[in-house]
Amino acid sequence: MKQNTVVTFPSEELLAAVGPLPEGLEAGIWDFTSDPVGVALEAIEIAVFPYMAKFSELEDVKKAPNLKLVQTQTTGFDGIRELVGPDVSVATAHGVHAASTAELAVGMAIASLRGIGESVRDQAAGHWNPRRWPGLADRKVAIVGVGGIGEEIRKRLVPFEVELSRFGTRARTDEHGEILAIDDLHSRASSIEVLILIVPHNASTHHLVDAQLLSTLPDDAVIVNVARGAVVDTDALVAELATGRLRCASDVFDPEPLPEDHPIWKLPNALIVPHNGGNTEAFLPRMTALLKRQVVAWAEGRDSENLVYSAEAANRH
Repeated sequence: MKQNTVVTFPSEELLAAVGPLPEGLEAGIWDFTSDPVGVALEAIEIAVFPYMAKFSELEDVKKAPNLKLVQTQTTGFDGIRELVGPDVSVATAHGVHAASTAELAVGMAIASLRGIGESVRDQAAGHWNPRRWPGLADRKVAIVGVGGIGEEIRKRLVPFEVELSRFGTRARTDEHGEILAIDDLHSRASSIEVLILIVPHNASTHHLVDAQLLSTLPDDAVIVNVARGAVVDTDALVAELATGRLRCASDVFDPEPLPEDHPIWKLPNALIVPHNGGNTEAFLPRMTALLKRQVVAWAEGRDSENLVYSAEAANRH
């Protein structure tokens, strides 16, 4: 008789939200900071990671000798494969955070372009300070990254009457028009007034926005980062912002969390959000819906949705 596949969830709350598991699965609780509850460590084959856990809090994943798959609750998976090793498959929460991250990207762009940060500070000081701000309408906006979240950002920008360009890994055309190659970003930067970043962080995108690119952007351009902090060279960004020439609105940083004494905190042209992109009340229902589909696939022995690395396929080669 085939034994049940053991799946762990990081909390009782998430397991309860997913509901009764299909036949063939057995559930336990494992938050990676203490011993698993309800199942033996050596029995775990599938583990759902906690949401937004630091890698230092996930090191115990290496102690599960028979682990075959990890399921993240994030879209990004940079560093996960290195953490779990080549014999463990990785599935992500692709799609779960798309709407909430897209709305934050557009919201931060508007907030920066309309001086909302300055208005908040003026309110605290009781200072009535009318000014003419650029606004989003008629801006030349570039989205760097054309995956699921990039597409959601594009859709939300349509009603705002912007002049939009998009950049992907390679030049091509899709149903919405031209996609430029990221390699051409530097040569196009002088005409970009709002630069929205939503690329994964990897070797090719590390410090994609560097001192040279920042210096090429036009005066008063806004950098909106909802990707990963290290896509931007933080030191170069701070140096450029300190001149007052550019603005930024960022949900992600390098380092993260930002130290209390980091110089970017004091820059009035920086809008700082503490990595809240996908963290809205839409998260749990959408994550639960994904997991409900995943547990059925796991019980039936089918591939997971959003499988970004298959150890089985890698081993075949």
